[in-house]
Parts: sequence; C-alpha cells; structure tokens
Amino acid sequence: MQRSRKNLRVGVVGVGYLGKFHAEKYAAMNDVDLVGVVDVENVQAEEIARRLHTKAYRDYRDLLGKVDAVSIVIPTPLHFEVTKKFLANNVDVLIEKPMTAILKEADELIALAESRGLIVQVGLLERFNPAVVAAKEFVHRPMLIEARRLCIYNERGTDVSVVMDLMIHDIDIVLNLVRSEVTDIRAAGIAVVSEDVDFANARLEFENGCVANLTADRISMKNEREIRLFQKDAIITIDYAKRGITVVQPDPGSDHAVIPGRDIRQRSFTDGDALKDELASFVAAVKKRQTPEVTGRMGRDALGIAFRIMEQIERSGSHWPDS
Repeated sequence: MQRSRKNLRVGVVGVGYLGKFHAEKYAAMNDVDLVGVVDVENVQAEEIARRLHTKAYRDYRDLLGKVDAVSIVIPTPLHFEVTKKFLANNVDVLIEKPMTAILKEADELIALAESRGLIVQVGLLERFNPAVVAAKEFVHRPMLIEARRLCIYNERGTDVSVVMDLMIHDIDIVLNLVRSEVTDIRAAGIAVVSEDVDFANARLEFENGCVANLTADRISMKNEREIRLFQKDAIITIDYAKRGITVVQPDPGSDHAVIPGRDIRQRSFTDGDALKDELASFVAAVKKRQTPEVTGRMGRDALGIAFRIMEQIERSGSHWPDS
C-alpha cells in the first residue's frame, strides 16, 4: 500500500502502564500525528489525551478511517479480534507481545496482512535494547547460551505465564542470534503466587548443536536481566537492564588479566531508549513499506517455542506446587 501523507496518522489502543508510553513516544515524533488513544478506562484515556493534545475514545473501532497505523497494547486474549479489525481496514499494526493467545490466531493475522500488503510488527522490545544491537557484531555461531530474567513480583503481567510475559523476550533473542531449528525442548515450571507459572526453566537444543538454557522468574528478590553467549572466539555477556556488554576474547599477551590469556572489553549504552527506537522503526517500516525489524512471523516463531515450553511444563506435572 502507498502512503501519500507527510505525517503518519497513528493511534494507540490501550493506554495502561505500557500503552501510555507508546502514546508519549508517538506524540514526540516530528513525522507522526497521534490521532487518538483508546481505553475502556475513560478517565485514563481522557487524562492522557489531554496531556498529549489528542482525542480519547472508548471503542477502538472509532479509530477506523482516521489512522494509518496503530499500536495494540491490550490484554493478550483481545489481540486477535482487534488486530484483525484494523488489518481488514488496511491499517498497519504493532502488536505487543505475546502476539496472540493461540498460534492459529497468529497464523490468520499473518496471512491477512500478507494478502493485503500490510505490516505487522510484534513488540519484542529487547531487540531494540542498544546493548543487544551492539552485541550482534560479536555474535558468530554461539554454541552455549545462558539467559536469566528475574523480576521482583508485580501483579501486572500475571494474566499470562512467566514464559509468555518474560521468557518470550529471551526466546526471541536466542532464535534471532542462533538462526537454527529447535530440535528438542526440556522445561519445568511452577506456580507460586498466581494462577499460572511464575518460575520456569527451559533447555533448547538446536539443529546446529547450540544449547540454550533460559530461566524466567517473576517472584525473585531482585531484578536481573542478562544473557551470556559462548562461542569459539568469544564470550559475550549482555546486561539488558544496565544496557551494557562485556566481550571476552583470546589475547596471548594478557596473562595477567582477570581471565588469563583473554582480553576483556566492556561497553555501556546508558543513553539508549529501546521503546523510542522500536516505535521509530515501526513508523519507518510503515512509511517506507519495508519489512519491520520484528516481523509477525518472528513474533509467531517465539510464541510457538513459548507454547512448546508450556506444553513441556504441563506434561511434566511441575506446574502446581504440592501444597
């Protein structure tokens, strides 16, 4: 589809904790007109609309015909219905993760978008973390990966399992960096304070021999988001939270280093804004009619692995505590 307007007309459906940040970022963009925000909580929508000089709506369908693109930041079970409606009306969409409640819905949305030449981007924010972006130049065929994503308990997000809420970020990062088929999955998890899995561990084995061990915990006593990649010529550590990377590589002249025979380099990217970059990337993809950084198919692939992990957890019987 061709876009003839200079400024892209954008809306945000759902302006709760995360959606309000989407609205703020769009409102600050020079080449975007924030046409409106939608939320069933009318007071919240009105307050944000007033602050950002836009309009508030209670029904997402009120945006149809008024926008070229939209961010969908609502509970996962509603993603399919709302996204399908926008795609059917030739609106490009950014859907927050997880993409849909079931894989069949994701497949239908992808097929609809492709049939109409529309863009679907999935909101897997860590792809735009400046540390992740910087680390990609050092990552070449990792063979062992260790990812830990620990969070102090927050009721927000507990409408889905910790696999869908937190681990899916690391699943997406690992799939993007390894670029090989997953051949086997072993997983265990447990529900502690919510009705779904709050702690999960998964081991992914890839066709090329790589093994990834992922841990996600939303009942931790601390916040930690880190991934380590081991390959023949380097060990790369990405600290998502501090937005920094550490690269350890062979150096025969470094016998007195912390790790003998290894050169250690650290870089920090504290000024980065992943959400701003994510939304700017979406806007650019829409305006230039180019493939987004995180396509619907990529979001679907991460979702598919997340479902396989949850199936393993259910099958193992580790979902519920003995008590």
